[in-house]
Amino acid sequence: MQDSSIDIGDFEISEADRLGVIFFDAVREGAAEFYTIEQREVWAATPPSGANWASRLAAQTTLVARKAGLPVGFMTLDTNGYIDLAFVAPGQQRQGIGRSLYARIERLARDAEMPRLHSQASHLVRGLFEQQGWEIIRAQQIERAGVTLTNFLMQKHLQD
Repeated sequence: MQDSSIDIGDFEISEADRLGVIFFDAVREGAAEFYTIEQREVWAATPPSGANWASRLAAQTTLVARKAGLPVGFMTLDTNGYIDLAFVAPGQQRQGIGRSLYARIERLARDAEMPRLHSQASHLVRGLFEQQGWEIIRAQQIERAGVTLTNFLMQKHLQD
């Protein structure tokens, strides 16, 4: 029997391209319930990789969920409390990985005394954030390559 426990740890630069594949697969497969194929294609035309992608991940606090030592999800947090990226591999979704990543991110934000967390959340992560006490400020229509996608400006105040 394999160990199915999840380890949450810091991002390692050598994992950048693998996280790009997780992002791509999560958009293309995991978000199929919420977005059309055309929307998913403009959102993620190819898996992000290389130096620019690695720099984007390294410029933020990026936490990685690993199963049997391999990345299965990740979430980022910048110094202003913004969660830019939150993705779990499609075969690993709805197993508590996103919730575990989020719990660690919120703890880091509270430890840093950030007043709030905020994000432009997709339909896919909106439910997770709502379960953690986030509020929707407004739905937004964004355009990419002439295709309109909906996301949600959301926040959670951390100071009691």
